[in-house]
Amino acid sequence: MASSLSLSLHHQHICCISPNLRFPKCPHHLVPTPYFRNNFLKFDSPRTTTTVPFAVTESDSPKSLEPDPLCLLQEVADSFVLPADYFSQLPRDLRLDLNDAAFDLSNGPVKDECGEEVGETLLNISRAWERADTSTSTALVDKLPLLVGSLTGSQKSAFGRRLLSAGKRFKSMGQYGEGEVQKIAKVMIKTGKLLSASPVCGVDGEESKQQTRTFKFGDLQVELTPGKAYIGAAIAFIFSFLSWELSQGVESIQESSLQYANDNALLLAKSLRGTLLVMSYSSTILSAFATVGLIFLAGQLKSEDK
Repeated sequence: MASSLSLSLHHQHICCISPNLRFPKCPHHLVPTPYFRNNFLKFDSPRTTTTVPFAVTESDSPKSLEPDPLCLLQEVADSFVLPADYFSQLPRDLRLDLNDAAFDLSNGPVKDECGEEVGETLLNISRAWERADTSTSTALVDKLPLLVGSLTGSQKSAFGRRLLSAGKRFKSMGQYGEGEVQKIAKVMIKTGKLLSASPVCGVDGEESKQQTRTFKFGDLQVELTPGKAYIGAAIAFIFSFLSWELSQGVESIQESSLQYANDNALLLAKSLRGTLLVMSYSSTILSAFATVGLIFLAGQLKSEDK
């Protein structure tokens, strides 16, 4: 009777403590579970069942694999740490490529597209490249990682397109020195592609669709609009008309009417007359072509605005 009562109390004690405990037939048995994001390893023993949770972390976002734009811009700044006379020592053809890179970096309404601070910095960088001022260029490029954080999505995209275009200019320079130019090109193209892919939404998306054509000659920048194109066509037509009238006036002078002290002076006068005729007719033809071209350009710009 005492034995039966003891067994009954022992059974009730176990059930109260852990009602979910089970006693498998095979001791030390490992129960495998299917693969899920959160998995559990179950270890069974004759007395207890131990469950050990563990998590398999996966990245569902491809953006986690993309490099940080600030780090890439710092790489751009580091790539421009060059000797003080590096740009000034470039050959003439590479200097022309550097000027093209400066144009691609800052042409057009750069302040409107990239923001006031970044736009002003890009303009100063392009001027430093045009002057082959390596030290100023290095100091200005070093500021870019500090300024890009305040840009909006459309401004980052515009900034990236400018970096990408300028980087391609550096790439076209080919191999020079110890490969500094190609290093600059590689990191600028990589950074430009990343920034140009920045998401654009809301008002910024509408502003990015408005592209402005700009004509640059030296330090002079002129925004191309239909009105300015028509004005240019009118000026070219007037110049063509004046050139034509000049050519007709020179041609009306007969060679027989030319009287000079000696034959050498006469030959000189005839030579000048022929030169004036060639220049006048050439100017007339070129001005006429410019008139027609500007009229077509004005029509194209007008249709794009619509």
